[in-house]
Amino acid sequence: MLFVADSAKERIHQIKKKEGFGDDYFVRVSVTSGGCSGLSYNMDFDNESQPNDQVFEDNETKVVTDLKSFLYLFNSTLEFSGGLEGKGFFFNNPNAARTCGCGESFAV
Repeated sequence: MLFVADSAKERIHQIKKKEGFGDDYFVRVSVTSGGCSGLSYNMDFDNESQPNDQVFEDNETKVVTDLKSFLYLFNSTLEFSGGLEGKGFFFNNPNAARTCGCGESFAV
């Protein structure tokens, strides 16, 4: 399962409304090689399903990921932190053994 915190839900719905994305759009999340800790998160809006998609809906927000990425993201929570000290969208990932200082990459 992937979870969506209230803060991320609110920000996602704000962005969808501002950009004019319809109800058919969802959040696509993936994990790729890269970053200072070895793996990086990628997040975007999409409206096209792929054959190996894993689909989750939490807190009125649909999140889709590929099977390989899901192995790294299992039981993670997508969160959002705004303001001057905020870091935008980030994952609270219980599978990460370490993360970099910026929070954009991790290792397992």
